[in-house]
Amino acid sequence: MAHLPILPILLPLITGALLLLPPFQNTMPRQRLLALVSAFIQVIVAWTLLNTANTEGTQLYVLGDWQPPFGIVLVADRISTLLVLLTTVLFAGALLYSCAGHDKGGQYFHPLFMFQVMGVNGAFLTGDAFNLFVFFEVLLIASYALLIHGGGKQKTQSALHYVILNLVGSSLFLFGLGILYGTLGSLNIADMAMRIRELEGGEAILAKVGGLLLLLVFGLKAALLPLHFWLPKTYSSASAPVAALFAIMTKVGVYSILRIHTLIFGAEAGELANIAIPWLWPLGLLTLAIGSIGVIASPGLKLMTANLVVVSAGTLLTAIALQSEKATGAALYYILHSTLITGAMFLLADLIARQRGKAEDRLVKARAMAQPRLLGVAFVLCALAIVGMPPLSGFVGKILLMQAAEETMDKIWLWPLILIGGLLSLVALSRAGTTIFWRTTALAGTEERVHPFEFAGVFILIMASPLMVMFGGELTDITSQAARQLFDFSQSVEALVPQTTQGGQ
Repeated sequence: MAHLPILPILLPLITGALLLLPPFQNTMPRQRLLALVSAFIQVIVAWTLLNTANTEGTQLYVLGDWQPPFGIVLVADRISTLLVLLTTVLFAGALLYSCAGHDKGGQYFHPLFMFQVMGVNGAFLTGDAFNLFVFFEVLLIASYALLIHGGGKQKTQSALHYVILNLVGSSLFLFGLGILYGTLGSLNIADMAMRIRELEGGEAILAKVGGLLLLLVFGLKAALLPLHFWLPKTYSSASAPVAALFAIMTKVGVYSILRIHTLIFGAEAGELANIAIPWLWPLGLLTLAIGSIGVIASPGLKLMTANLVVVSAGTLLTAIALQSEKATGAALYYILHSTLITGAMFLLADLIARQRGKAEDRLVKARAMAQPRLLGVAFVLCALAIVGMPPLSGFVGKILLMQAAEETMDKIWLWPLILIGGLLSLVALSRAGTTIFWRTTALAGTEERVHPFEFAGVFILIMASPLMVMFGGELTDITSQAARQLFDFSQSVEALVPQTTQGGQ
């Protein structure tokens, strides 16, 4: 069990490397089998790691026994392990879907899928700001190739914009880290949190510049207004399993803001306390508003789903800006809900598009689908969960967020936007459903039917919503404890400072 915290990184890394070698390299059935077995094992490992962190406390892994500020430390606390489990479940659903034939559009699909998961898991588990940058680059490099999987003009154009923006973001990330290292002498998150309080004068100003540069970079990753414009077109042009996996990408940015700007630049940071809040609160609200407008203005189901990702990002960033344990616990619950349901909607939009012929996912009259009942039930479940209707997880998540703002004047702004955003999503999804399933002009086609792997992938992600309600008590207890640990400065810093040597023995 001593090496458990590094397994979510090692397993996809080793699997991805094996998929590039004989006897798997040129044999798709073997690649699929190995990838699915690995995904199943990763879910079990992630669940075990979350249970261990929840019952035994934060698990540290010090690679090579090199102590901070020079060593690499992995931190498996409640927040990071919860998000690692979320990533692996989303990954398993998207991978199952891809095994129906969507992985044949280009080379190295399965290795790239593995490397992307490795990068995401590493970003959640690292306790070092520089290695956060490293894992960002790992997941981004894999995403560049996955985005153009299958080819096409639209994918290439979207990928070009996506690559350029993220290269700029990576450069700013390095500038920010360089400034913070120059002023603090460390990039270990726990060390930075301790040293930031001692800065004064010019050093404090420099550290503030570095912190705001990181906020800019993380805002780009999280699709914070006005840095969100790349997301709708990029996500809607990606292949279905890739778009579903991309649903976790904005959450990496949200998590980075939560971790860095709560622990390092939080209430205990002296002169630099809460430097992100004056920016995060209004921009989060505007992101939520603009995303809601984008949802109702979307001409197609895929673009609508991409805008729903923007809505979820705005909702989460606004919750973080409240800077309270209750709001952060609600945000963690909402992260789980929104990621899995938008991932399911991306997959479902692809199934619907393929059965509608030339109309694809556009909201226009088209031929009837071959399996309207199956797809219709799945669409209704997804729509109800996204809108926030009871008894699904979207309702619980929004209630928790609104309760978190109830004791402050912030509810004057947050409540109307959440409710109006839900109303606009309800109108948009109702219009989409009636157009897609009722406005038909021809007999159903028979050449496109749902593959069992496709059904399994969508089913796993959709069923997460009622399960989150059925086990809501246990889940909200975990999210509440995770938020409490994050806001308890002494507990968080002590948990992040290695007390024993692991990983080098």
